[in-house]
Amino acid sequence: MNSLWSATTRDVHFPQLKENIKTDVVIVGGGLAGVLCLKELTDRGVDCVLLEAKSIGSGTTQNTTAKITFQHGIIYDKLIKSMGIENAHKYLDANRNALEKYRKMSNVFPCDFEEKEAYIYSSTDRQKIENEIIAYEKLGVKAEFITDIPLPVESVGAVKVSGQAQFHPLEFLFSVAKGLNIYENSKVIEFLPNKARCTGGSVTAKKIIIATHFPIINKHGAYPLKLYQHRSYIIAAKGAPDVNGMYLEDKEDGLSFRNYKDYLLIGGGDHRTGKNSGGYKVLENFCKKNFRDATIDYRFATQDCISLDDIPYIGKYSKSSENIYVATGFNKWGMTSSMVAADILSDMVTGAENPYTDVFSPTRSILQPKLISNIFHSVTGIITPTTPRCPHLGCALKYNKEEHSWDCPCHGSRFTESGELIDNPATDDLKKN
Repeated sequence: MNSLWSATTRDVHFPQLKENIKTDVVIVGGGLAGVLCLKELTDRGVDCVLLEAKSIGSGTTQNTTAKITFQHGIIYDKLIKSMGIENAHKYLDANRNALEKYRKMSNVFPCDFEEKEAYIYSSTDRQKIENEIIAYEKLGVKAEFITDIPLPVESVGAVKVSGQAQFHPLEFLFSVAKGLNIYENSKVIEFLPNKARCTGGSVTAKKIIIATHFPIINKHGAYPLKLYQHRSYIIAAKGAPDVNGMYLEDKEDGLSFRNYKDYLLIGGGDHRTGKNSGGYKVLENFCKKNFRDATIDYRFATQDCISLDDIPYIGKYSKSSENIYVATGFNKWGMTSSMVAADILSDMVTGAENPYTDVFSPTRSILQPKLISNIFHSVTGIITPTTPRCPHLGCALKYNKEEHSWDCPCHGSRFTESGELIDNPATDDLKKN
């Protein structure tokens, strides 16, 4: 079903690749991260092209809540403890710079950009909120402890940060993409040394950027071990109140709120892909209970790649792969992280220094607590003897009654009831028996 964003904009179209071409950099994946990389490199005078298997913005970008913020949940207290204040500051600065770049670009590319205050609230743990505010103080960011928020939810406190933003992601994407060297309906079916081969042609390039959401090259980087995917659900309710800010509950399946014109977007119901949840029903019941006069006009779901340590993987694809780069694992904060990726990867492929490369490096240690859980889910999916099986790595698929799809609990690939691929890392449809 269409998201609010796809229903309220007119998309742009690009040709299919039907020849063999050469360029300096080829970007694979036409979501916001890929298009921003293309824009930044093009602005720097680099000869580059982008290949998209379907149409640009047709994946996670069109299904986001579209918040632009460096307030990524309760994260800075954790980062200071796990990686030190200097690296936590780098993470903050990278995302703060991304926010500022969006602010400037919105003057050129109209996208309903609005500055908003952002809140992370907790229904149970006041101390966690207070610790996060202390972390912000250590990092030199002004944050406030708020006891009352204008939402019909339980809250023992919230972290409030001013100067954050929200926008229309597809209006921005399509405006930025105009005039760039993009090929749609050009699915990469094989990677060769310095070459991406599609069904209708190929691109030979000195460097390759993989921006396909979940990386699709399995033999390098161990991404099936260090990534997993989460689904979350969004409804757009007309006639609900203006909450005048962006809100997120501090728990895995917590609720999210923001307005867009006449609509209140309510998100939540998060769960690991391939697992069960209340899905849309949780959000619909909340809306009916608290906003009785509202009508739900849009329902859409999104899927996010989650890293082991809650920091994206942006940089060199692996230690052994030369001239291949990646942007993935945005941990539900893809808007800001996409701009961070464009900044870091554009510097890396042009040989410029970037102060944030070490923090986001995909080759950093994977020895994190989530690794054991990720391995467990993968092994369980592989040894489960049921069918159908995912063509990615052979895991048993689970039927998703809420969305009428076959979902992989190992790495998050999804397929329609008839077997057509919806979400990667799988690259092929299900084989029909």
